[in-house]
Amino acid sequence: MRSRVHAAASPRKPRQRWLRVAFGVVGVALLAVLVMFSVVVGAAMIAIGLLFRLWQQRGKPVARDSRVMDGEYRVLEKHRLPPVR
Repeated sequence: MRSRVHAAASPRKPRQRWLRVAFGVVGVALLAVLVMFSVVVGAAMIAIGLLFRLWQQRGKPVARDSRVMDGEYRVLEKHRLPPVR
């Protein structure tokens, strides 16, 4: 009984060589289409998430740390530094 069910449910390769090649090409093409579809859906999800985050943050003031000092600095060359005592 088990062998009949197994034989009925197992996929068989076609005998014609060109039909086997055609099924292989169709399978690879279907796999490529599914991969490309998933890449497009993933990129769309990332883009929508970034746009949603930007939309939520618009109009909010930028938080600044009170411990940070702004200033302008000059880089001095080594020979212009005062000698170390």
